[in-house]
Parts: sequence; structure tokens; C-alpha cells
Amino acid sequence: MSRRKVLVLNHFAVPAGAPGGTRHVELFGRLEHWDATVLAGNRNLLTRGRQRDEGILKTVWVSPYASNGPSRVVNWASYALTAFVAGIRERGVDVVYASSPHLLAGVAGWALARLKRVPLIIEVRDLWPQVLVDMGQLSKSSPLFRVLKGIERFLFRQADAVVVLAEGNIAPVIADGAPAKRVTFIPNGADPDDFDVEDIPSDLRQEFGMEGLVFVYAGAHGPANGLELLLEAAGELAGSEPDVRFWLVGDGVAKGSIVATAREMELDNVVFHDPIPKQEMPRLLAAADVGLHVLADVPLFRHGVSPNKLFDYMAAGKPVLTNTPGEVARLVEQAGSGIAVPPDGLVDGVHRMAAAGPGQRARWGANGRRFMAEHRSRAALAQRVEALLNEVASDSQISERRWGSRRHR
Repeated sequence: MSRRKVLVLNHFAVPAGAPGGTRHVELFGRLEHWDATVLAGNRNLLTRGRQRDEGILKTVWVSPYASNGPSRVVNWASYALTAFVAGIRERGVDVVYASSPHLLAGVAGWALARLKRVPLIIEVRDLWPQVLVDMGQLSKSSPLFRVLKGIERFLFRQADAVVVLAEGNIAPVIADGAPAKRVTFIPNGADPDDFDVEDIPSDLRQEFGMEGLVFVYAGAHGPANGLELLLEAAGELAGSEPDVRFWLVGDGVAKGSIVATAREMELDNVVFHDPIPKQEMPRLLAAADVGLHVLADVPLFRHGVSPNKLFDYMAAGKPVLTNTPGEVARLVEQAGSGIAVPPDGLVDGVHRMAAAGPGQRARWGANGRRFMAEHRSRAALAQRVEALLNEVASDSQISERRWGSRRHR
């Protein structure tokens, strides 16, 4: 089979070893019969530092921002424009694959697919604009909501395939115009082998300065992540669980306010750590005792998320504590990998995790690692991506009906 090419648009993609979303670099880098170019912004979402071209990832200029105000919208628009210009220069493209959030990346992907007369795949990582409504950042009666909803429905109707990362998003996507036969479920994942370390855990704990029973949160510090709930729980647990420590590793637009709140509360059991390179994450998790997955109490998160950090914890063989009900809780229970509590139930969850003892925590960790190896490895998911690319690329009837001749790509 001759090699074909897919052009991937993901504003927030990062190289395999960097903090942040490595999904597309890892999945598309594993394809057997396809070459890939992943267009990403040149500013890392978590560290806000500059990133450069590396492997299949190519970066485009995006404007800086420091909050969720107008500057962030300008940041989205700048990516859509520069990614579109860079995409025009890519030759031999057979499929365009555009990932949300945000919707402007999808618009740029649609324009490139139309210009190059090739199929379009839209990937839904978060349901926009519904997640903004559920977080109280946007009203359903606002003109902006109607505009964003119109764009979302337009993209779903135009796409040759729609990929969802959470099974709970299948029904909403179909309700908003995507034909059921075009919707494919390809979740996030992680490879257990990537989390093997040779270091002795006790040595790693000393290196990182960890003491007590360490619950590690490794991820974004933003409005959606619910870290205020974690700080409230830490305050309640300071007296009843003196050995428990919470390690918050990462960065984000809300980190400054979260750090300030922790200082005001005088939380000695909370440790803030700068983001670490992806290749260092296995060593950090090997040193920790529990993987902590926290999200804000948002209705959409009960069915519409596929959290990378949760899968990293499970692949690393760590027992997990999550406060996200619905699909995430069911996955943890199905895998037998830890404890799921309501959004405001972290105090109870920590008590239960501490009382379980090292033997039970080890069993939960082993269960999660086995589940990831069998069901959510990157290699298995890459095969599903490749099958989808083959399907849409070979469907000449769809391409000819929508775009006409595909000679100029």
C-alpha cells in the first residue's frame, strides 16, 4: 500500500516528551501506512513557554494570553489563521483531521479540506459551547452561544467522520447534526510500558522530597479542573489525616489564584510543583502513592470527558481517586483501579484510600495497569485511527460528491 498523508490541526498539541497533550503526536506517529503533520501553536498551554518543531509536530505562531478574557479569544483566532496558512503549504494531503477545543481549529480544518478537496475528520475533545455554559462562562441566550452552536452544527454536518473521546458525547454529537454512521469512539489512552522505571521508589521519594501518603495531581491548573475543591478538602483533612500530602504538578491560567488561596488557608499539606517534562512523569508517579483526578462539578463532565491524567495514573500502576461521577467513575469501577466519589466527596475518598492500606492500594494499581494494557494502549488506539483514515480516504463517492476532483491537494 502506498503511503498517504494526514494533516492534523490541534492548537494545544505538544511533542511526546513535553508537558501537555501528546495524544496526536503519539497516535499519528504510530501509523503504519500514513505520514502525518501535526500543526500546533508555538506556546505550550501548560507552561506558556515557547515550543518548536519536533518530529511530526510543526508549530505556528499564536498570540500570547494570560487569562480567560479577550486575549484568549485572539489566541484562538491567531491559531486558526496561521494554521490555515501553514496548512495550505502542506503538499500531498489526503485527509484533514481537526481537533477541538476550540471550534476555530475546526473551521480552519474545514477550510483546508475544502480547498484541498479532501475528506474532513472533526475530533471532539470537549463539547463546545456547552462546556462554557455548564461552567457559567456563557449563557444559552447569548448571541455568542448561538454563533458557536451554529459553527459546531455546521462542522458536524460537513465532516466525513466525527471522532469522540468519551462515549457519553456520542448522543449529543448525533443530536447536533452528525450522522450516526459517521461517529467513531477513539478515547485517550496510555501505554503501561512507558511508565516503567528502574529507580527504587524510596530513592525517588527522597529525590522529590516526598513525605507521608502522597496524592499527586499532574495536569492543568484551570477553571475546569476543580482544584478549589481539592484545597477545601485539604483544609478539612489537615487535622484528621496528618500524614497525607497533596502534590499539585503543572501550570495554567488559574495557578496564581490557587497558590494564593492555599497560602491564605495556610495549607501545609499542599505542595505546588512546576510542570515537569513528560519523560519525567513515570519517575514522579513511581514516587507517589495515589493518582488524584479532580474536575469541577460541571454536568457535562459526567459524560463528556476522557482524562489523560487518569489514564497516566492507571498505566503507571497507581491507585486512583476521582471526584468525577458518571463515565469516569464507571471506568474506574470497571477497571477496579481505585475509588470514585461525588465532586464534593474528596474528604471521604482520601479517608477511604488511606484506610485501605498499602496492600489494597497495590491491587487497585495493578488492576488499572492491566486494564490499560488490554483496552487503552496507544498502539491499539493508533490502529483504530488508521482504520478510520483508510475508510474516509477510500470513500471516493463522499469525496467526489462534496469536493469534486481531488487532483490538487
